[in-house]
Amino acid sequence: MIPKLEEALATLAKDRCTTTYGALAAQLGLIGPGRIARLTSALEGLMEQDSAKGQALRAALVTGRASNGLPARGFFDKARALGHDVDDPAAFHHRQIAALFDSTS
Repeated sequence: MIPKLEEALATLAKDRCTTTYGALAAQLGLIGPGRIARLTSALEGLMEQDSAKGQALRAALVTGRASNGLPARGFFDKARALGHDVDDPAAFHHRQIAALFDSTS
């Protein structure tokens, strides 16, 4: 699943778009109970890789359906655990998105 996930996130960044967890799970063919948990686990793994490389967090491209265009709380919890300052979640998310979009220009 990770190669398909990375490809989907690269396309989103190139197209300067975000998506929801549910839409991405469907795009990746994840079905059944726990599909969002499997997706978020994979996204957290990518967050670890991105953070270790000093890169923008690709998981920022995935947002919650009911979270006003922001990722789910777990995204911010993981980012904090990785050493990022997420005291202002919206500003942190905006910086991540801007860096991801700029990296494909």
